[in-house]
Amino acid sequence: MKIRAVYPGSFDPITNGHIYIAQRAAAIFDEVIVSILINERKQGSFSVNERLDMARASLSHVKNIRVDSFNGLLVDYVRQNKASVIIRGLRAMSDFEYEFQMALMNRKLAPEIETFFIVTDSKYSYVSSSSIREIFHFGGTVRDFVPDVVFNKLRERYNSNP
Repeated sequence: MKIRAVYPGSFDPITNGHIYIAQRAAAIFDEVIVSILINERKQGSFSVNERLDMARASLSHVKNIRVDSFNGLLVDYVRQNKASVIIRGLRAMSDFEYEFQMALMNRKLAPEIETFFIVTDSKYSYVSSSSIREIFHFGGTVRDFVPDVVFNKLRERYNSNP
């Protein structure tokens, strides 16, 4: 039996930390769907299509990963894709508290779906999409934290930062 997992997130933009988690998940599960949440209540820095393009380019080297998007309840999306696992990345204990609550809620809604936590590499433990956007906006260097496609998109978007 093949095990399909969903790695959901906003990925606004995708970072090397996200890629690390996705690659680790792909080494464990038969298929991983990296799925970008469409949150109509929140205006992203990049459109869903831009995030899809950046994620696809950044993960194209991993054969058993596909990139998709969704809106609505995560557990409904997981069921629709015949997956049985939700992947969540952890950077710090503060992530764990929030993720633990979400995992319990998802278990209540869909007891057949497991949540699988993957701890990031320490070199990404302080990297988040929001910090990347803020550092870049104020002229800091983010090249070591994002794939080239994301770095180039940031430069194009904000027309700055060599």
